[in-house]
Amino acid sequence: MFYASMSALLSHWRRRPMQLAMLLMGLSLATALWSGVQAINAEARASYHRAASMLGQDRLEQLVSADGETIPQQVFVDLSRAGWLVSPVLEGQLRLGAARLHVLGIDPVSLPREAQQVDLAGGDSLLPFITPPGLLYVSPATVEQLAGQQTPPLRIAKDLLPGIAITDIGIAQSLLGKPGRISRLIVSPDQPVDRATLATTAPQLTLKKPDPQGDLARLTDSFHLNLTAFGFLAFAVGLFIVYSAIGLAFEQRRSTFRTLRSLGLSARSLTGLLLTELIMLALVAGVAGVALGYLVASLLLPGVAATLQGLYGASIPGALTLRPTWWATGLGIAVFGTLLSAAQSLWRIWRMPLLAPAQPRAWARASEGAFRIQAIAAIALFALTLALARWGTGLIAGFSILGGLLLGAALMLPVLLALFLLVMQRWWSARPVTAWFWADTRQQLPGLSLALMALLLALSANVGVGTMVSSFRLTFTGWLDQRLAAELYVTARTETEATALREWLTPRVDAILPVWNVEGDVQGQPVQIFGVADDATYRDNWPLLQATSDVWDRVARGKAALVNEQLSRRDHLNIGDPLILPGGWTTVIAGVYSDYGNPTGQVIVGIVALTSHYPDVSRLRYGLRLAHAKVAGVGSELRKQFDLPEQNVVDQASLKRRSIQIFEQTFAVTAALNVLTLAVAGLAMFASLMTLSGMRLPQLAPAWAMGLTRRQLVLLELARAMVLVVITLLAALPVGIGLAWVLLAIVNVEAFGWRLPMHLFPADWLRLGAIALAAALLSALIPLRRLARVTPTDLLKVFANER
Repeated sequence: MFYASMSALLSHWRRRPMQLAMLLMGLSLATALWSGVQAINAEARASYHRAASMLGQDRLEQLVSADGETIPQQVFVDLSRAGWLVSPVLEGQLRLGAARLHVLGIDPVSLPREAQQVDLAGGDSLLPFITPPGLLYVSPATVEQLAGQQTPPLRIAKDLLPGIAITDIGIAQSLLGKPGRISRLIVSPDQPVDRATLATTAPQLTLKKPDPQGDLARLTDSFHLNLTAFGFLAFAVGLFIVYSAIGLAFEQRRSTFRTLRSLGLSARSLTGLLLTELIMLALVAGVAGVALGYLVASLLLPGVAATLQGLYGASIPGALTLRPTWWATGLGIAVFGTLLSAAQSLWRIWRMPLLAPAQPRAWARASEGAFRIQAIAAIALFALTLALARWGTGLIAGFSILGGLLLGAALMLPVLLALFLLVMQRWWSARPVTAWFWADTRQQLPGLSLALMALLLALSANVGVGTMVSSFRLTFTGWLDQRLAAELYVTARTETEATALREWLTPRVDAILPVWNVEGDVQGQPVQIFGVADDATYRDNWPLLQATSDVWDRVARGKAALVNEQLSRRDHLNIGDPLILPGGWTTVIAGVYSDYGNPTGQVIVGIVALTSHYPDVSRLRYGLRLAHAKVAGVGSELRKQFDLPEQNVVDQASLKRRSIQIFEQTFAVTAALNVLTLAVAGLAMFASLMTLSGMRLPQLAPAWAMGLTRRQLVLLELARAMVLVVITLLAALPVGIGLAWVLLAIVNVEAFGWRLPMHLFPADWLRLGAIALAAALLSALIPLRRLARVTPTDLLKVFANER
C-alpha cells in the first residue's frame, strides 16, 4: 500500500517535469548562495582561529605592558630569577619591498610546548635558528612574496598563515630595530607555587587572560555578518520559488489525496509519505546546491581574501578547503527551507476531511481577510523597525531593522497592488476589454504575489546596496583627494638612507612631510599614533568633521591631538576630553576627522611631540610637496640616486588608483551577490508565469470566444506582467532608499565606526529598471509563446469539459 501510494504521488512529477525542474532549481540556487557564503565564512574563520592560536594566545596567559609600550628584556631576566616560567616574544611589522611581513621573535628554549608553532626538535634546526643570520619560518605563499628580497634563510612551515614569519627573538630584535626589547611574555601553565608576586617583581606589567576568539575575528564579525545577511536574503528569495511550486503541486494533487484516503490510507500516513517525498527532493536539490555553492565560493573567495587583507590586514588562503560542517549545514538548510515552504500545505493535508472536494480549489486566490492579515503584519513590522531604529543598539539590531523593513515591505506589496488594481478597475474601465483586463489582473495577483515579493526584495537590495556603494565611492574619492595631498611618497630602507634622502630632497621640493607613526594601546585597544608637520597641506586639506578654531596651532605646539571618527565613536570621545597615550602621555582632543576604510583607531599629534615622547619612532616614510610637472623627474632621480625599488617611490595618482582598486574589490562580493539575488528573483517570476500559463485557459477561453484574437490575448498578458513589474519597481525605490539609509547611518556605524553621507543616483535606478523589465520580458517569453500556440481546439475544449 505504501509503495503504491508513493508511486502515485511521484507520478505527478513525471507528468509535470517543468514544475519539478522549477522546484529543484529554486531550492538548489537558494542553497547554493547560502552555502557558498557559509563556505567563505568558514574558511575565513578557520584562518582567524589559526591566527588566534598563534603562540598559544587562545590558551595561555600573557604578561603585557600596562601602558602599551614594549618591555625591556631585563624584565624577563628579573621574572625568571623570581621563579616565573615565562617566555619572551617580540613582534612587529617588517617591510621588504612590496611585501609586509609580521615578524614573531621567540625564545625556543623557554617557549611552552602549547605555544610551539614550528618543529625545532631536529638536531640541525636549533643552532641555525638561534645564531646569526638565523632562520625565518614562513608559509609557501610568503616564500613566493619574498623572492629576490634580502632576508635570513627561509624555511617552509605549511601551518603558518601567509605574511607571518617566525624567527629567534635575537634575530627579530635586529630585523625590527628593537634591540633589548620584547612585546610580551607568554606564561607557562605550570608555575612554581613559591614564585614572587608580579607586583613586587614587575609592577609595570599586567596579566592578560587567554583570548579564544582573537581580535581579528571580532574585527571582521561585521563583514561576515554582512555576507551572511546577503546569503540569507538570496536564500529567502529562492524559497519563494519553492513555496510556489510546492503549493501548486499540493493543490493539483488534491484529487489524488482524496482517492488515497478513500482507499484506506490514513491522514498520518499520507502526511508521512509527502514528508518523505519532500525530504528526498530537498536532499537531491541540497546536494546540487552545495556543489554549486562550492563553485560560487571558489569564485568569490579570492575577492573576499583581498578585501579582508585590504580592510583588516587579515590573511586568509585564496583556495577553498572542503569542510564537513558547511556541507552538512548546506544540506540542513535545504531540508529546513523545503519543510518551511511546505508547512502550510502539509497542515492542510493533515486537516483535510476525507470527503473534501476533488476539484482543485483556486490555490492562488487570496481572500480579503488574508490581505488584511498581511497589512496588519506589515504595519507591525514597520512599527518594530522604527522602535529598533530609535532605541536599538549593536549590529544585531541594525540587521533586524533591515529584516523588518524588507519583510514588512514584501508583505505590504500585494496589498498595495490589490488596492491599485481596484482603483484602476473602478476609475479606468470605460471599455469592456479594459474592465476585464483590470479584473483579470486582480484575479491573477495572488498567483504572482510571491514572485513579485521576491522581485521587490531583490530590487530593493540592489537599490539600497547600490546607493550605499555609490555614496561610499563618491565620498571616498573626495576624501582621498583631501588625504593624499602630497604629490609624491617615498620610503627609505634604513635610517641612514632616510637622513640622506632628506638632505638630497630639501633643495628640490617645496616641503618634506614626515609620515611617521607608532603603535600602542589606548583604553585597552590598539591604535596608530601619527605625527604631522606644521604645514598648510594639513590645514587646507585634512578632512575634519569637528574641531576647535585653533586646532592646528594647538597640535603643532604639542598641546592637543586629533582622533579619527572610529576612535571617537568607539570610546565616546569628544572635543575637550583628555586622552591618555602609550607611555602615560596625556593630551587633549581638539578635533575629529574622517578616516574611511580604516577599522582601527588613529591619533594625530604634532611631529615634534611624537619624536620627543617616542624617540625610537621609525623615520622612513615621507610625503613630498612639489609642482606636478616635476613629479616624474624627481621620482626618477630618487630611484636612480638611491637605487630605490619602484614600490618605494609612489606618486599620488598611483596611490589613489591603488586605493580605489582596493575599494572596488571590497564591494565586488556584494555586487556579485546582488546580481545572483536578482537572477533568482527573475527565475521566481518565470516559475510563476509558467505555472499560471497552464491554468489560464479557463479565464482566456471566454474572452477569445467573445472576439479577442490570440495575438490580442498575448499582448494583454504581456501588458499585465509589465504593469505589475513596473509597480513593483516603483515600490522598491523607497524601500531601497530606506535600506541604504539603514546601512549608512546604522549598520555601517556599528560595524566600522564611521558614518557616510547618503547621495541619490537616479541614473542607476533607471538602469536597474531597464534590467528588471528586460528580466520580466524574458521570464514571460516562454509562457506567452505557449499561449500564442494554443489552438482553437484547445480553447473549445474548455467549454466541452464544462470548466
